[in-house]
Amino acid sequence: MRELLQQVRIIDSELETDKIADVLIADGKIQAVAPEISDISSDTQIKDCRGLILGTGLVDLYSHSSEPGFEERETLSSLLQAAAAGGFTRVSILPDTSPAIDHPAIVAQLRQKAGEMVNIPHFHIWGAMTLDLAGKQLTELADLAAAGVVGFTDGKPWENLGFVRRVLEYLQPFGKPVAFSPGDRLLSANGVVREGTQALRLGLPPIPASAETTAIASLLELVAAIGTPVHIMRVSTERSVELIAAAKAQGLPITASTTWMHLLLDTTAIKSYNTSLHLEPPLGNASDVEALRAGVRAGVIDAIAIDHAAYTYEEKVQAFAESPPGAIGFELALPLLWQNLVETGKFTALELWQALSTKPAICLQQKPSLITPEQKAEVTLFNPQETWKVEKKNLHTLSSNTPWLGQEIKGRVVQIWA
Repeated sequence: MRELLQQVRIIDSELETDKIADVLIADGKIQAVAPEISDISSDTQIKDCRGLILGTGLVDLYSHSSEPGFEERETLSSLLQAAAAGGFTRVSILPDTSPAIDHPAIVAQLRQKAGEMVNIPHFHIWGAMTLDLAGKQLTELADLAAAGVVGFTDGKPWENLGFVRRVLEYLQPFGKPVAFSPGDRLLSANGVVREGTQALRLGLPPIPASAETTAIASLLELVAAIGTPVHIMRVSTERSVELIAAAKAQGLPITASTTWMHLLLDTTAIKSYNTSLHLEPPLGNASDVEALRAGVRAGVIDAIAIDHAAYTYEEKVQAFAESPPGAIGFELALPLLWQNLVETGKFTALELWQALSTKPAICLQQKPSLITPEQKAEVTLFNPQETWKVEKKNLHTLSSNTPWLGQEIKGRVVQIWA
């Protein structure tokens, strides 16, 4: 099939270009990019793309798959369809399934299932560091590496630094990404919101910023001593950004990410007590949000992750502190980030696209996609002006745990080539 996208705005986050041109896609490849393409065959489907954006495919660093174990929340099929509908051409799932992804057989099972689907994003799997994510006994790391996992993580705060040191030593020879979600469980206790004046008003148990920052500081000390590169997940505080900036300035081999909702909302949003705002780590205070945005723009925070986590209606309809933390995001992240950050001038289009496309790929040690002739077509077509209502019937994911449910938003993905 041959498709000509006429006068589309091209955002190539790898080549750092933002321009208007025609793009010809045929047989899964980008055949031509030019100010105007007129020499086309009769079987070419022509699309007027004025006002639309063609960007390099979006890459999600980590999200939660409910299959196996919790298919009532989300199936692997619905997750990948939701990711495609949100513009993602690559998706990496965390190992916190049931059973956990701690054995090559589970990796093979998920790969086989994804391989039977069509028109879905490239599918990658994080391997668990510990059996059943219990943090006590290491998995057969070499076997998981041979099975082709994209990297290793347990996707949750660790219990002791001795274990973290051992993991860094064992994983050094494999040369795969190693990701940690920082948090001190003792400091967090039973908290559910960021400590501050808003937490007092809400009457909800607080989590101090130090629960995250002390864990990051400890991890950075171990990285400095051992030298194994690490990725720091879910950065959510102003002080964390400062620690990571200082570590990068010293040349430590680290990358970092925050999640899309932590860039858009702060603790004041929780006054609605909407349980879809119960996240882990919690939403930050206003100063945290500003620091995270500045960190992404400066490259201190390398990437924006989606951390999509589906839950059923019954699981989320309970007291805020009792609800499971997490929210869906695949189909909402790009429109809402564009609407709130790019259209308001807080980010350039290129800055946002780099944090959602090129830089996540680099964090995963993958080659970013390009919009140049002879390259495989891995691109996202986005209409920033289309308005639509966030309703369950309009979502590909099986769950609807989002604070934007029932609201009209602007921006929607038209198509991906993956």
